[in-house]
Amino acid sequence: MKPVARPPNLVVNELEPCARKPACTVLRGGCLSNEVSLPDYKALFTSEDPHEVTCVEVGCLAHARRKFFDLFAVNQSPMAADALERIGEIYAVERAAIGLSSENRKVLRVEKTLPLLKELKQFLRDSLIKAPPNGAAAKAINYSLKRWDALERFAHTGNLPIDNNPLERDIRPIAIGKKNWLFTGSERAGKRAAVIQSLLGTARLNGVNPNEWLENVLENLPAWPNKQLDELLPIQGWKPVSANV
Repeated sequence: MKPVARPPNLVVNELEPCARKPACTVLRGGCLSNEVSLPDYKALFTSEDPHEVTCVEVGCLAHARRKFFDLFAVNQSPMAADALERIGEIYAVERAAIGLSSENRKVLRVEKTLPLLKELKQFLRDSLIKAPPNGAAAKAINYSLKRWDALERFAHTGNLPIDNNPLERDIRPIAIGKKNWLFTGSERAGKRAAVIQSLLGTARLNGVNPNEWLENVLENLPAWPNKQLDELLPIQGWKPVSANV
């Protein structure tokens, strides 16, 4: 039986001329379909057309954690401290899973992470009963409970991320220079800028030096065969090439 190649890890940026938020997602190997980690960007996950395939939301536990971190910073809430400790235990499992295959990571998550998430959910439900309905604690708790299915979706798999921190790190340079991106010249130029950012982001995601990759590609692209363009992609395992070889 011929082995099936693992899908590459990709970062995709797309220009949305009329949207207030950029459509950007990290597509990791093994889930290049419709699973997206973009908290609160609900337009991706709903459609008025019942026949249209929408994305499946993957929640960001880092965003949920931030609500309790901010709450604890304001009033040293014991509930927030407890929630942070519980979330920390979940992240400890993720650290233990670093370097594991997708299959083994799934086994670990099912064995360790899902029970921790179940306990966290029950703790939040119990805490919500005691919290003032419109208080800061209730808002922090409801942020997680209203998104619970999306938040725990990663733990049922071995390839989905626990949070979207890789995405935020990738778009930080764009956010910092957002005043420059307002004047890309035209919609076509904006789409080209999104493609360039996608390639550079993919390089970083796969541990490829973007400067080294770009220099090598620009040197060899003019003489490179069109049917072999995919060999220039900055995915895992990329090495400098030469069009003369």
